[in-house]
Amino acid sequence: MTDSWTTRLWTQVEPTYRAILAHPFLTGLTDGSLEQTRFAYYLAQDAHYLRDYARALAVVGAKAATHADTGLFARHAAETVAVELALHETLLPQLGLDPAELDAIAPSPTTTAYTSYLLAAAYGGTFAEGVAAVLPCYWIYQRVGAELAGRGSPDPRYARWIDTYGGDAFAATVSEVLALADRIGAALAPDESARAARHFATTSRYEWMFWDAAWRREAWPV
Repeated sequence: MTDSWTTRLWTQVEPTYRAILAHPFLTGLTDGSLEQTRFAYYLAQDAHYLRDYARALAVVGAKAATHADTGLFARHAAETVAVELALHETLLPQLGLDPAELDAIAPSPTTTAYTSYLLAAAYGGTFAEGVAAVLPCYWIYQRVGAELAGRGSPDPRYARWIDTYGGDAFAATVSEVLALADRIGAALAPDESARAARHFATTSRYEWMFWDAAWRREAWPV
C-alpha cells in the first residue's frame, strides 16, 4: 500500500477499527443474536444522525475549490437522504417502529455530540478538515460492511443492512471520496494536515461510540 494521506490517516485509527469489529453489537448482527430492541434503537438514532450528516456534507462541498468537488458532496448528501433513509423506511416497520414517529424518539447524547462535532468541523474548518471529519462515516462503514458481508447473518433484516454497506455501489462511492482526500491531502501544510488528522481520529472514535450507545440503548442521565 502506498504512503498516501488516507493511508496515514487510517494507520492512526486501526485500534479503533479493530475495537469496532469486536463490539458485541456488530458480532450480534452476524450471528443473529443482537436483540431487536437494540437494532431498532440504532436505526432510530441513525435517522437523526443522517439528517445532520447530509447537512455536514453539503457544507463541506460548499467549501470546495472546484465545481466538481462541490458536486460530488452535493450528490452524496442527496444520496444519503434518498438511499439510506429508504432503508430505514423498510426496516423500521419490521421492528415495530413507525418511520413517521421518529421525531418523537429523542437523539441520544452520543448522537447529539457526534453530529454537533461534525457540523462544527464542517462550518469552522477548512475544506480538508471537513473532508477528514466526514470521512470515517464513509470509510469505516464500507470496511465494516465488507467484513460483515463475508460472515453473513441468519436474520434477513440484519443481512439487508450488511448488504447496503458491503456492496459494490457503496464501495464505489467511498472510492470517490478517498481519491479526493488523497488529492487534497498531498498539498496540505503540516499544521492543516495535523488538524484534519485529529478530526479523522475523533470522528472514528465517535463511530465506535455510536454503536456502543445502541448496544446500551443510551439515554440522557437527567
